[in-house]
Amino acid sequence: MKILITNDDGIEAPGLATLVQAFAGQAEIAVAAPDQERSATSHSVTLRKPIGLRELGKRRWAIEGTPVDCVHLAVLKLLDFKPDLVISGINHGANLGCDIIYSGTVAGAREAALLGFPAFAISLNSWNSHPNFQPAAEFAVKLARQVLARKIQPPTFLNVNLPDLPPAEIKPFRITRQGRRIYSKKIEEILKPNGQPGFVLGGDSASGEPIEDSDIVAVDQGHISITPLQLDTTSYPALLQLRGFKI
Repeated sequence: MKILITNDDGIEAPGLATLVQAFAGQAEIAVAAPDQERSATSHSVTLRKPIGLRELGKRRWAIEGTPVDCVHLAVLKLLDFKPDLVISGINHGANLGCDIIYSGTVAGAREAALLGFPAFAISLNSWNSHPNFQPAAEFAVKLARQVLARKIQPPTFLNVNLPDLPPAEIKPFRITRQGRRIYSKKIEEILKPNGQPGFVLGGDSASGEPIEDSDIVAVDQGHISITPLQLDTTSYPALLQLRGFKI
């Protein structure tokens, strides 16, 4: 296997390091990841300014940009091979339900699919300071083989989430649908160092609607969730409805 790995937690993230180590000796690996954390950058692309990079070793680059920049630059410029698969992760924190709209991790896989490469994003549902990424990394190796063997290709790509449990307690994977997140509407007002008012978005952790076959419910119940996503976001029921419009 020839694999390109990216993430949104940055080139020094433990999840990325664990993933790379899991593939050692089993695949040719290239790593192109942001030089700093780029969480929640969604499918952001850096335009109208140069993107710098540092080469940290053979096929290992720290890039001054988003996960999408990393995949785009690696595939079209940096790599000396055509990847069989692109993996984005392992993210520190879940990407469930509507998280995929905001997620830089998922965007890395989506960009690969846009460029025509099989891809999946993988995340661990943990906010512990030192989580165990090993089960997710081992599952990624198994999943990579299946993605290639079963020829899961664009426009489909996969979003994978694991519960933060001891390996023996992790339940078998489920094929799931994208759930619906419920986000906190809390906005904190603060004073910036210059004395001007500022605002911090976020607040309490997101929860989810109890949709039985969703990624959120699967992970909450201790299962690994695999959600097939696609590039086409057209609402086909609305497409039929709108054809009757008269304006």
